[in-house]
Amino acid sequence: MPSFLRSRLESHLAFIYPEHDSVALTDAMIAAFWPEGGKARPRNKGRLTNQPPWSQRDTVLITYGNSLIDGKTAPVALLQDFLDTHLDGSVNSVHVLPFFPYTSDDGFAVVDYYSVNPDVGDWKHLQRLGRRYRMMADLVLNHVSSASLWFKQYLRGESPGNEFFVEVDPAIDLSAVVRPRPHPLLRKVETANGERHVWCTFSEDQVDLNFANPEMLIEFLRIMRFHIDRGVRTIRLDAVAFVWKEIGTNCIHLPQTHEIVRLMRTLADYAEVPLLLITETNVPNMENLSYFGNRNEAHAVYNFSFPPLVVHALLSGDATALNRWQMTMPPAPAGCFYFNFVASHDGIGLRPAEGLLPDEEIAKMIDAVEAFGGAVSLRAMPDGTYRPYEMNIALFDAFQGKIDGTPDEWRRVRFLCSQTIMMALEGIPAFYIHSLLATPNDHDRRASTGHNRSLNRHQWDYDALTERLSNPGSEQAIVLGELKRQVEIRIAQKAFHPNATQFTLQLGEGLFGVWRQSIDREQSIFAIHNVTDRLITLPLVSLNLIRGETWTDLLNGEEIDAEIGSALELQPYQCVWLANKAG
Repeated sequence: MPSFLRSRLESHLAFIYPEHDSVALTDAMIAAFWPEGGKARPRNKGRLTNQPPWSQRDTVLITYGNSLIDGKTAPVALLQDFLDTHLDGSVNSVHVLPFFPYTSDDGFAVVDYYSVNPDVGDWKHLQRLGRRYRMMADLVLNHVSSASLWFKQYLRGESPGNEFFVEVDPAIDLSAVVRPRPHPLLRKVETANGERHVWCTFSEDQVDLNFANPEMLIEFLRIMRFHIDRGVRTIRLDAVAFVWKEIGTNCIHLPQTHEIVRLMRTLADYAEVPLLLITETNVPNMENLSYFGNRNEAHAVYNFSFPPLVVHALLSGDATALNRWQMTMPPAPAGCFYFNFVASHDGIGLRPAEGLLPDEEIAKMIDAVEAFGGAVSLRAMPDGTYRPYEMNIALFDAFQGKIDGTPDEWRRVRFLCSQTIMMALEGIPAFYIHSLLATPNDHDRRASTGHNRSLNRHQWDYDALTERLSNPGSEQAIVLGELKRQVEIRIAQKAFHPNATQFTLQLGEGLFGVWRQSIDREQSIFAIHNVTDRLITLPLVSLNLIRGETWTDLLNGEEIDAEIGSALELQPYQCVWLANKAG
């Protein structure tokens, strides 16, 4: 064990658990992450931040393990067939959302972190997938299912579960606690020790875990090791912002929470495999960025403010807020990157738009989404009122029309524009499977589950989907084909490296544009996107197109006349990637 590594771990643990023996805790942590007799051994040196294991060739698919079903084959096997058949050469990473046995929230109320839900497949299926694609898996840190062995032990007063949950006297004032949901924070339960009230941030079935007990953290390091040994190479720290509780605070982003992420980053840096950490913190922008730390926390953060801002820009035809936000965004620190997405298994978060969009604009956007068949989920405020937390809708349906809620003929190109913008940004793009497949709202699933998020969690019959993809005129074939084409263009361009230079262009409210330059400064790309339903003429003097070089729109192959006085005409929702040289 390298002495520097041991010293760093002791420092992390002394901060998190000052009343415990940090030397003994370090021994326990090392034994959990690098158990004796295992094949894994820590590296002698940590990985260098200037040699990251990512490039412009990285593209991520986000999906549930059973988004594709046929009633006969393990869904994860169908997922691999879909990837191999339709996304070969385009996608090299896949985020399989919680594949464990669960009781609610489509997997995020985990019963057993060491097992695979048989409705998805088994470890062999996942390991096979992980051998071909970089696999991201969820470490659901904050809470566990009320049907888990740990919680059953807690109710019976048995070890170790009896020390794994947060008990609170309901008379204590908890009004300062930040709430992502409208239900009561505490749940009354009967235990072997009498009536108790346990902390439940997200739902009564998702009982929060007690990380003030170091044995809880040690157990999650064992879980991490178990998953790494089965092919997981990117670990998503779900709901990590809430893991540490301290009465009298807001119980979000507390210093101990950040130190836990730092400890995990240290383990990742010395892991024998290139292991990445990504934090899932659906919060206002600056709070989200705090999880980069000083280049010593997450390798990546979800770019949560981007989805509501790009949806607003395309519905309103006004990119002012999107431009203003992007101008203020710092480049990701060395050894880190942004995880860019527009749609995911969750809704389009509205907390990340706080301070970036006026309340009246958020209200207009919500009205439009509801007119297009979507819904809005709420969160509780300290004063007992409720505020919008997220918009729930299939992204393809969110772009049916403009912000007045009237459908028009531009849905497909408006939707494609949102994905093209995402691909141009600094960072790595991630596509939700239902965006790639132009999946509409699933109202039947929402009605059966009673949950708004089910609108965007459709399960495709794989045979029916295959039939649609074989029909070149179907929305599924058109959208998947165009996005695959754009991804294949993108991954060949050095200027789209996740850490390549980015500068936000000021081209007026109807356009969103960024300039990207490759790390070696050889390639420049001007990515310009019309967010309106009207023709826009852009004088090329607005761009720094170097005369004497040949500029080509990578998306349509046309050469651009860069002479003084020339102009670029952009059709409604058209996107252009002007490059001085192709990749």
